[in-house]
Amino acid sequence: MRLLLSAFTPELGPLAEDPPPGWETATVGIGAVTAAAATARLLAERRPKAVLFLGTCGRYDERLALFECLWASEAVATSLEERRGGAYRPGLERIRWASTLAGPLPNHSVAVPPAITSTQEGAAILAGVAPAEHLELTGVFAACHAAGVPCGGALVVVNDVGPEAQVQWKTQHAEGSRRLVEALRASGFFEEV
Repeated sequence: MRLLLSAFTPELGPLAEDPPPGWETATVGIGAVTAAAATARLLAERRPKAVLFLGTCGRYDERLALFECLWASEAVATSLEERRGGAYRPGLERIRWASTLAGPLPNHSVAVPPAITSTQEGAAILAGVAPAEHLELTGVFAACHAAGVPCGGALVVVNDVGPEAQVQWKTQHAEGSRRLVEALRASGFFEEV
């Protein structure tokens, strides 16, 4: 069995009701810490052979197009205060987790701050880390790495990071999730893993 995860059910798109053969679905909640705890629990309970996280993300700039689907090559824990120099992490703290599953979509790093970035200034600062922002992926990847379970993340861009992000996300997340599932199905990914 392989496990399809998302923050909440709508981000599974049509797979919520109809997962591919050999796959099960679950949700892990919002935010990296919540996602890490839920993923660790699911890994212990279900013992999947692999994990794929499906979700929506925001773009920091025009390197990515709206509704572009991507494979998270790595998830990077970061924050505005770190980038501004007002905070730092201990040298031994891990901040990057690589995808350990190959995916059929273009590879991009994904920044994972502790909260949604709501200013254009903040988006410009975090754009130096990655082209996209997402909230759960470091937690999911960290739990999978700790358990030795191969993991990947497939995301779709549904909003610009900044002051209009929430309005854009609300109106576009369902369509984005549908498109992401369509791209994964068309690629044959679910049959190959």
